[in-house]
Amino acid sequence: MTHLIQVGLHVFLHVLAPGIVSKLLFPTDWKKAWIIMLATMLVDLDHLLAIPILDPCRCSIGFHPLHSYLAISIYLLALIPKPTRIIAVGLVLHMLTDAQDCLWMKFA
Repeated sequence: MTHLIQVGLHVFLHVLAPGIVSKLLFPTDWKKAWIIMLATMLVDLDHLLAIPILDPCRCSIGFHPLHSYLAISIYLLALIPKPTRIIAVGLVLHMLTDAQDCLWMKFA
């Protein structure tokens, strides 16, 4: 049951949270912002470089290249310029969601 709650929360945070944030931060273009933020899930393609590709007991943060602390720092810096802000918000939300999973694994 706990795993089901974790998966449900993970999906909610990856899909619906960007929609809510889009509505709040980009009210005039929220649909476009939401689609862009959903597209930032492509950052998970770096999981294809790992063996095994999917390990439910592995924390993505700090392991996969696009989930590295350097990459996260770049995502945070990309929040500053307006042209990269929507993408950066999506990437930061994605990293926060994955970090939540890491905490869940650590303390569960």
